[in-house]
Amino acid sequence: MSENPKIKKEAVFNIGDVVRHRHFSFRGVIFDVDPEFSNTEEWYEAIPAEIRPAREQPFYHLLAENDDSYYTAYVSQQNLVSDGDAGPVDHPELEDMFDDFSAGRYPPRRDSVN
Repeated sequence: MSENPKIKKEAVFNIGDVVRHRHFSFRGVIFDVDPEFSNTEEWYEAIPAEIRPAREQPFYHLLAENDDSYYTAYVSQQNLVSDGDAGPVDHPELEDMFDDFSAGRYPPRRDSVN
């Protein structure tokens, strides 16, 4: 497979950033970053081929929410856009990892950082 020059291999988002999915209606807060795909082959193959992201890019773990529920999500960098200007996220696990929403992001809690 040839490399896509539009795929950025360096992380552009940080832990605590609020993001939204480029194609699906959910948003969330980043709580971990993998430098490239690090999930199961089954998970990867379950994504329809026409929208399957490249593996060779950062993937982000999110505390995510949509209109119906709260959950965790694993999303490629190419499918995320910054969304801090849209305000805070309501995910119930946020308070375990982050301080209060400020300046469009969530600062990590000092006692939750490894």
